[in-house]
Amino acid sequence: MPGTQQTCRIVVLISGSGTNLQALIDELAGKTTSGQIVAAISNRPGVGGLERAARAGIATAVVNHQDFSDRDSFDAALITCIDSYQPDLVVLAGFMRILTPAFVTHFHGRLLNIHPSLLPKHKGLHTHQRALEAGDSEHGTTVHFVTAELDGGPVVIQTSIPVLSEDTVASLAARVQQQEHLIYPLAMNWFIQGRLRLVDNQACLDGEPIPAGGLRLDDFETDMRVQPDA
Repeated sequence: MPGTQQTCRIVVLISGSGTNLQALIDELAGKTTSGQIVAAISNRPGVGGLERAARAGIATAVVNHQDFSDRDSFDAALITCIDSYQPDLVVLAGFMRILTPAFVTHFHGRLLNIHPSLLPKHKGLHTHQRALEAGDSEHGTTVHFVTAELDGGPVVIQTSIPVLSEDTVASLAARVQQQEHLIYPLAMNWFIQGRLRLVDNQACLDGEPIPAGGLRLDDFETDMRVQPDA
């Protein structure tokens, strides 16, 4: 695992335009942090996220799920591809595939996801539409460790925004995406620094268990635990 002298090797999995990938790239660009995105892997060819990675000098690969007859064979090929980059951390950034238990077990403790809702509310797809239909007063996004339960792994951090009376699915999605670009780099940095770990299926920051509902971004605006890059 990464330490103060060892670079944390990061592989990012994508399926689309790669806006969260770009936020992670921008976070690491020009900094003295000991983290490096070594590859971006997509399950779909020709997506914008691959172009973003290539422009940043990051290796890219495609493991097309349509080339496989079942999830198990696809995930096995994906594991092989990821392992070729020897990652310390695997980040799901808009990766639109449900992962098998074998995949999750293989990367246990080093697999992060970001989900566009305040988990445990609105697991799965179409979260913005469901938040509007439910009349939610707030909506947001969550970074969590990945386990075999879909969108059910230990929560690391959340941030919320008010749902406005004039919000549409598109406007709500756009404002939530802005929040994603804040908390995902933060969680990634915590992992790089060795501060964020999964211990006995419990997310921990600085050796202390994170509450079941996760940390809140607002708590870290002036919190000294948000340390500068080493």
